Amino acid sequence: MREALPDATFDPGCPSRQVLDHIMSKWGVLVLCVLADRTLRWGELRRAVGGVSEKMLAQTLQTLERDGLVRRDARPVVPPHVEYSLTPLGQDLCSRVLPLMSWLQTHAGTIVSGEAAAAGGAVSGVAVSGVAAAAGGVVRAGAEPVS
Repeated sequence: MREALPDATFDPGCPSRQVLDHIMSKWGVLVLCVLADRTLRWGELRRAVGGVSEKMLAQTLQTLERDGLVRRDARPVVPPHVEYSLTPLGQDLCSRVLPLMSWLQTHAGTIVSGEAAAAGGAVSGVAVSGVAAAAGGVVRAGAEPVS
């Protein structure tokens, strides 16, 4: 399968690494998934991506906007009205990321349980990088997702 990727992908200076870091960060991927099928205002977006701080949400949105994946529409009214949505490039990316997120949601419990077994049962109450939170639940070691 590695043959499907250009050799430059594995070079430390490859620009794809920077983009990968932006989109596959904990908050980046969750913001993209939440915006996959809708336009949201700041507060709606913050509530939809449970657990994200204002600072991290602002940084993530700025990065994704700079990368051309998220569109910020600020209307000149009082109080300020700002909406966020995916650009066509962001929509294309989301169509590729959502199957991965679905796979993660399906297997997160098994993966976390495996980590708990390897750590001698020391892992408990661990959310799986926000994946379950974006889907409306939290996966705990040895348990099914709960809403």
